[in-house]
Amino acid sequence: MGCGAGQALRFSLLAPLLLLLAPSPVPVPVPVSGAAGVGPAALPLVVNTWAFRKATETAWYTLQSGGSELDAVERGCGQCETDQCDGSVGFGGSPDEHGETTLDAMIMDGNTMEVGAVADLRRIKNAIGVARKVIQHTKHTLLVGESASLFAESMGFPCEDLTTQNSLSIYLKWLNQSCQPNYWKNVIPDASKSCGPYKQAKQLNSEERINSQKRINIHNHDTIGMIVIGGSGNVAVGTSTNGAVHKIQGRVGDSPIAGAGAYADSTTGGAAATGDGDIMMRFLPSYQAVEYMRTGTDPVTACQKVISRIQNGRAMLG
Repeated sequence: MGCGAGQALRFSLLAPLLLLLAPSPVPVPVPVSGAAGVGPAALPLVVNTWAFRKATETAWYTLQSGGSELDAVERGCGQCETDQCDGSVGFGGSPDEHGETTLDAMIMDGNTMEVGAVADLRRIKNAIGVARKVIQHTKHTLLVGESASLFAESMGFPCEDLTTQNSLSIYLKWLNQSCQPNYWKNVIPDASKSCGPYKQAKQLNSEERINSQKRINIHNHDTIGMIVIGGSGNVAVGTSTNGAVHKIQGRVGDSPIAGAGAYADSTTGGAAATGDGDIMMRFLPSYQAVEYMRTGTDPVTACQKVISRIQNGRAMLG
């Protein structure tokens, strides 16, 4: 429509937190001052997933200029949207199976526990900004799809094309290799060989789930997850992503889901996670990490416990 209508883990210690970067779902928990040995001298603090330096600097300078923690998260993640960080954030990346780029974003206030989120957002580049408007101007938490885009337009966000020459090139290359990899299973024609259109198979194939996991590129679902802790210990978190490349149209990932993509509680701390969103939504790793810290668990151990629960849960599923 037009306008208007792991086993392998890599550990990196940063300040008082453990930043784990891996292809499996990984939380980044950060305790507030006074928890797990974090002193006032360590605050304020800005941290985010991956080496998105400009996003971190933008959030930091926002704090230093007198902005709030939510302001810092919004502008930091917004910087990544503008920069198209790693091709996984913002416009012009991760086209879905119809070639369209759509955006997911979330922002959470650890003081009020308010959450604003958008998913499957179309034609609007500043997804994290729209998520902030959900908090400021609605009593809701999550807006999705075409209706989210219309809300954004009503809030004054410009309607823009999210497709670029790069995203179009990614899409055409995928079409030319028979739409491989993709996220379909138990359909006809065989999704491992065909672009469809698909219909459900009469008989389910128990091996299809395992085989489909092997076909998916583990690096094609990424995001920025940001945690900001102000000088007084107030916590805010946010996420922004264009989701899994070649996803089925309408798919929503973990990023806009509080507790999955990120979670904040100013009495305890904050966490953000990145990885296979469809797995993370089943386990809510960011919420779990914060809750472990609430009981006095240090961030490193909180991460390890969360990852272990995910690994054990997936093992039970075969």
